[in-house]
Amino acid sequence: MVARTAEAQSHTVYWFAFGYFACYAPYSAMTKALSSGLVGDRNVTGLELLPLTTMASGVSMIAVLSMLGWWKYASKVKVFGREIPRPGLWTGLSGLATASIIVTTTLAYTFRNVSIPLVMLLMRGGVLMLAPVVDVLSKRKVRWFSMVALGLSMLALLDAFVAGGAGSIPFWCAADITVYLAAYFVRLRFMSRAAKSDDNNVQRRYFVEEQMVAAPAAVLTLAMLALVGRSPALLAIRRGFTDLWSSSTLPWILAVGVLSQGTGVFGGLVLLDARENTFCVPLNRASSILAGVLAGAVLMTVGQRAPNRAELFGAALLVSAIVVLWVGPSLGKREPAR
Repeated sequence: MVARTAEAQSHTVYWFAFGYFACYAPYSAMTKALSSGLVGDRNVTGLELLPLTTMASGVSMIAVLSMLGWWKYASKVKVFGREIPRPGLWTGLSGLATASIIVTTTLAYTFRNVSIPLVMLLMRGGVLMLAPVVDVLSKRKVRWFSMVALGLSMLALLDAFVAGGAGSIPFWCAADITVYLAAYFVRLRFMSRAAKSDDNNVQRRYFVEEQMVAAPAAVLTLAMLALVGRSPALLAIRRGFTDLWSSSTLPWILAVGVLSQGTGVFGGLVLLDARENTFCVPLNRASSILAGVLAGAVLMTVGQRAPNRAELFGAALLVSAIVVLWVGPSLGKREPAR
């Protein structure tokens, strides 16, 4: 029974990766379409998108955790005689890092003249480089198929740079990616410290406590910036809170927020798998990059730039990485990840 349970858990991570792909493809395509004026009655800038998409993500988070019945896994604190869920120290800090990831990910797809596959290769490739570093710091064993998949994924990133696309990244897009990578380093480090376990209850507790911090923290930060800011960027955030409720883009914006939460759920569950980060991160990143290639191909039909040959070659390398991660554990006796 224990062996069958472990086997089922070892395959579940691939279904989580597929769910991540299925949410990420429409999420990235809709975000790019909104910022390019392809849907609705107006162009919506990335900063204007953030408030409502983040609020929709937060509402979706509450709904998902309630439907799954996962609130019971969170730590509790008594308030007026009633127990309510609360985050711990590490999960709270990880939630703040996740809030930064939510904001920077949505912004990344709104910069003009930057294709979805290119920006995804840069963001995902950066996290790929962090994975073995975090494993070394966490003293986790890295197996051969994880290293092969990491190498294939890194070749996909190198392909993007050799193609010359990375040199055209705008300054603010590069800054956005830098914040994204710093937040991911913090998140992976805390996950390795407190959540990578064969015990499903430990994983779910971490997931619930992280999620209950992430979206509310992102919304609160945006609201404070909207209230106190006077610069053009902060005024755009304010317009996101006030001007879009009657726009025909509203359903699209809310859909982006819901899909964003879907990527957060499935992507987080992939990363929380008990195996090493050098296994989980390539699986997570490859799923999202393939989704971006699909989104770029769909947007090509409405006049957006098509993925170039280098980007498609990078996608092929990532398919190879997924195959290695799928087949590798079944070759010979499965080794423990820790």
